[in-house]
This record gives sequence, C-alpha cells and structure tokens, in this order.
Amino acid sequence: MAQMNFGGVMENVVTREEFPLEKAREVLKNETIAVIGYGVQGPGQSLNLRDNGFNVIVGQRQGKTYEKAVADGWVPGETLFSIEEACKRATIIQVLLSDAAQIACWPTIKQYLTPGKALYFSHGFAITYKERTGIVPPADVDVIMVAPKGSGTSLRTMFLEGRGLNSSYAIFQDATGRAFERVIALGIGVGSGYLFETTFKREVYSDLTGERGTLMGAIQGLLLAQYETLREHGHTPSEAFNETVEELTQSLMPLFAQKGMDWMYANCSTTAQRGALDWMGPFHDATKPVFEKLYKSVADGEEAQRSIDSNSQPDYREKLNEELRQLRESEMWQTGAVVRKLRPENN
Repeated sequence: MAQMNFGGVMENVVTREEFPLEKAREVLKNETIAVIGYGVQGPGQSLNLRDNGFNVIVGQRQGKTYEKAVADGWVPGETLFSIEEACKRATIIQVLLSDAAQIACWPTIKQYLTPGKALYFSHGFAITYKERTGIVPPADVDVIMVAPKGSGTSLRTMFLEGRGLNSSYAIFQDATGRAFERVIALGIGVGSGYLFETTFKREVYSDLTGERGTLMGAIQGLLLAQYETLREHGHTPSEAFNETVEELTQSLMPLFAQKGMDWMYANCSTTAQRGALDWMGPFHDATKPVFEKLYKSVADGEEAQRSIDSNSQPDYREKLNEELRQLRESEMWQTGAVVRKLRPENN
C-alpha cells in the first residue's frame, strides 16, 4: 500500500505494480470464489476472474440470467450451480445480487458462512443499512468489499482492452487476519486499475449520491433543461441535441477526462472560456443546495428505504420498464438515436 497526494490530501492506494496479478493468484491459489448473481456486476467480475486464472464458479437461479451465464461459457454442474451449491463450495462468497435480492437471499447465503470464509460485496448498502436489510454477518468470517467505479459492462470492456477500471476497497471485518490480502487480490483479479481505501459507509454514501447526482440523475435533469430551453426558443431538435449532448460526450468529455477541466477550457475558444468561467458560479450556487438535500437523504437512510420498498414490489420491473420507455421515447433521446446513426463511424 502506498500513500498518494490527491489535491493536498493523502490517501491509501494499491496499484497493480505493487500488487501484481501473479501475487494475487498466489494469495488466492487455494480459494474457491463463488460469484452469486449474474446481473449487473456478476458477468464482468466473474469473467475477468476466470480469464485471470482464478478458481471461480457462479451461483445463479434458473431463468434468463442463468441462460446468459451458460452462453458466456459457464458449465452447469462444473462452474455454474444453484446459489446454495455455489455458496457451499466457496471459500469466498461474492454477493453481486441487487440490493433487494441480497435481502431476499440472505437467509440462504448466511447458512453457508462457516468460519474462515470471506463475504464479499461490491456495494456498502447491505452492511451500512443493516437495520433495514437484516444482513448481519457472523463474527468469524471476513467481510470485505471491492467496488468498481463503473458498470460491470465497463469493467469487462476495459479489461478486454487491456485497461483497468478504478475501484475502492474496504474491510468491515477481519476475522482471519487475511482480509487485506484477500480483498486486494480480488480487486486485482476482477480487473481494477488501482484500488483506493474507503469504508462500507463512505462507499454507499458517495455511490448513492453520485448515481442520483452527476453520474445519472442530475446529468439527465441538466441536459433536459437545456434541451427544452433551446427547443422552446425555436431551435431544431438536431441543433438542440448537438449543443446539449453530442458536443459534450463526443468532444469535450474526452478532453477533460484526459487532462482535466482546466486543460479542456484552455483548448476551447476564448468566448467559450469566458462564458464557462462566468456561469459556473451561478450553476454551482443553484445546485449545491440540491446536492446537500440529496446527501442528507442518503445519510438519513431515506434513499435506502425508498430503494428497498420500490424494488421489492412484485410489479417493480413493469413500472421500471415503463419509466425507461418514456425516457427512451422522449424527443431528446429519439433525436439522439438519429444523431448517433449519423456519426461518421456508422456510415
């Protein structure tokens, strides 16, 4: 572990240089890793572990995701099992089910948590909100977390490209004295770029805030507000979309992803620079109270309870699909579908 300076603040990080894949394989050479759930994170993490040479199996109920696992090369009875059988065979149980499904499956998983095993999460939700989830691990198992900072799809795609997706790691309970080497080895195994230290609580607070904020909720709200303003003032759908979304994602995001916002500003016109610098303050002041309200809702457990309540409803999937349909069929994203087809790489 090394300490690195992030804007004047020292943080603990682990890189692939100081903890190479060969070391990770050595640490876990006698372990059987069971990935429980094959939805969002399950495919990426399990396939990366398999390709990196670890002894990994998948536990999944029958259904569409089970068939997806078979299509991805997991063999029923050899590397693909029921949740119960996978948990029984494993020394490390990676719980990658949805938060609601974790609650439902916890009684099943818990009975296979014999002394010395490791219980692994990729989200701090279940442990942090244990009063709401009922997930309280026994005291004689390691409880660890590796949380990739992106979707399972991104984790897998970047792995296949020879890159790594950064992850946070945390140790909630070290029963064996091996929790640190286990969690870092798993982090390297699933394809992390580098690993930075956190806690289960900090991870879920930042994650729920980010998802509802700049990663998904706030960005959609901000984009829609600008698109609507342009349309209401007579701009065409194509012009409004290009100025709101296309230029952002295709031109500007790669610039500040590569070298930072200041570098992106420096490589734009002087008119754009002046306007951005003048207007970032009003946008900050307008949205900061919303982010404070959001963080309080996360810290108070209100967001967790809302998620548990809604995701546990029998018609949740139907309602979700309807909300996503409305988003997909909105004018802005229908315009986006046309614009994407017109990109040079698609012609």
